[in-house]
Amino acid sequence: MLIPLFMIAAGFALLIWSADRLVLGASAVARNLGISPLVIGLTIVGFGTSAPELVVSAIAALEGTPGLAVGNALGSNVANIGLILGVTILLIPLKVQSSTLKREFPVLLLTTTLTLLILLDGYISRLDGFLLFGTLVALSAWFVISALRDPNPNDPLLEEVEQEIPPSLPMNRALIWLIVGLVVLPFSSQLLVTGASDVARMLGISDTIIGLTIVALGTSLPELAAAITSAAKQEDDLALGNILGSNLFNLLGVLGIAGMLHPLMLDHFVLHRDYPVMFAFTIALALLAFNPGRTARHIPRLAGLFLLLAYIGYQAQLFWHVFLKEAA
Repeated sequence: MLIPLFMIAAGFALLIWSADRLVLGASAVARNLGISPLVIGLTIVGFGTSAPELVVSAIAALEGTPGLAVGNALGSNVANIGLILGVTILLIPLKVQSSTLKREFPVLLLTTTLTLLILLDGYISRLDGFLLFGTLVALSAWFVISALRDPNPNDPLLEEVEQEIPPSLPMNRALIWLIVGLVVLPFSSQLLVTGASDVARMLGISDTIIGLTIVALGTSLPELAAAITSAAKQEDDLALGNILGSNLFNLLGVLGIAGMLHPLMLDHFVLHRDYPVMFAFTIALALLAFNPGRTARHIPRLAGLFLLLAYIGYQAQLFWHVFLKEAA
């Protein structure tokens, strides 16, 4: 058991580091090629924190552990809202001001509904994967084109996004970090997937449970760091925007690419237990962010406590399921 646990720990550490290097290198290369800082912020930086989920789920699908791939995507979305946003709001109450964010919340709800319809047959085919990923490409293009065509200089999110672009680097250093990220990211993901799969087999539990718990929590650590850092710098809209963007990417990009690489059969609990929980967290986030009864528009600390307790309750329910039912 010690070797798989070491593989998981090492995989997480290398995964987070390599994702950061990948974003740094890719952003610097794009900047050196003259690409707009806004485009870099909304694409490379915006989706960079979801790179761990993407590569882990892709490798899990290729390795024949579909439950880990799906559990990682759904579990990360639950962790993003319940754990990460809950902790962030407890530390610093957030306020929604950005018109861009107000456009993204309905898109996330529609995307969550669309993904559910695709998953209802309990199977993600390659065609389903192409549909999900194609939707992500179309939405990303829409966000970028809308921001460039109708720029709002007073939108705090767009200002914060541009400020978060990594510093410029000479092209040779940028390419080095880009290559390092591209090499180490899949290696660390392979290490993590192998360790997680071994732990699941040793404990006699499904890889879906491992994906929903340990793997989802670990791959969400970049979002946790980004959210707390943004909130501490009073970049409230960026803290929320990172979570919205990550959840969109997990549903459309992570599940889509995993499905394109290898068709995925879903654990029957996913549709009856885990997806409804994720949907409920998504609706709760939208209601908290756009509560018409709040004049200050701040999401209060009590809401953060509610999200965190709900996340802990969900994890406790998974724990009960594993050790009192699956392990029985």
